[in-house]
Amino acid sequence: MALEIGLEEFVAKLNRVRDEIGKIIVGQRTAVDGVLICLLSGGHVLLEGVPGLGKTTLLRTLARVLDLKYSRIQFTPDLMPADIIGSMVIETDERGGKALRFQPGPIFAHLVLADEINRATPKTQSALLEAMQERTVTSGTSSHPLDQPFLVMATQNPIEMEGTYPLPEAQLDRFLMKIVVEYPSRDELGRIVDRTIHREEIAVERVMGREEVLALRRACRDVLVAGHVREFAIDLVLATQPDSAQAHPLAKKYIRYGSSPRGAQALVECGRALALMRGRLQLSVDDIRDLAPAVLRHRIILNFDAHADGQTPDSILEEIIAATPVGAAQS
Repeated sequence: MALEIGLEEFVAKLNRVRDEIGKIIVGQRTAVDGVLICLLSGGHVLLEGVPGLGKTTLLRTLARVLDLKYSRIQFTPDLMPADIIGSMVIETDERGGKALRFQPGPIFAHLVLADEINRATPKTQSALLEAMQERTVTSGTSSHPLDQPFLVMATQNPIEMEGTYPLPEAQLDRFLMKIVVEYPSRDELGRIVDRTIHREEIAVERVMGREEVLALRRACRDVLVAGHVREFAIDLVLATQPDSAQAHPLAKKYIRYGSSPRGAQALVECGRALALMRGRLQLSVDDIRDLAPAVLRHRIILNFDAHADGQTPDSILEEIIAATPVGAAQS
């Protein structure tokens, strides 16, 4: 197997990217690695957390480190689809002739931050669907391709429910991962306060560019997936489906709808990127296990009994992941 970039160089570059982001973002390793995995896997990521945890700063810093075009869309109830994808404008030439021209919107960037996405109406949220899935934008009768790499990082605030529109399941399923951004530890909070006191001017360096990011994406596709690892990913998804013969008892009791086939695809796609980040050219069961909560937590819908008993997607997935056996082919 010939990779366009050596394994050691891949790991070294990713570590440098982490180090540069760490100059600005204190801690949040799970969120940083999750965004990198989704970027390398060619998917999108949903971040959930209270304000002030550095979600916006993370993507802006990543754009500087990777030298990629960045745009931010603040979702509000009055935001219109044209505010995202762009619109047709009338131009007048020197002779007074008029013609329509497409004016691209902020979706035309490599890294797009959809801030507080659940504040916009469903009509506006759906404007992202085509871009996220097809990597194109349609205006009128014309279709406009988006530059690669293309990553949407959406954020939502879990504590404000008034005036929000929960993301429909069809759109949630298009995010490779949903990452819950936690509060910093005491030590991390101390470092954040120290930076505030000293007001240090921190500069981040460019580590790689667009072509190198695309090369790393191609390298991820060359990671080997053994048969037993493939079967484990499939078994894990089937265990979340209450009507499946392989359903876990908790799935039958608490899950209304289990993961779609996209869940199994995402486990393998994200797992390949994680394996390379860990310095391996083959996907392992442990990679799948480590990624499963972030990949599946937004793909299962709980029933009333689950809410009544205080169950959460994470608590149920923890049991399902631990109980799912590995095939005999594991080495």
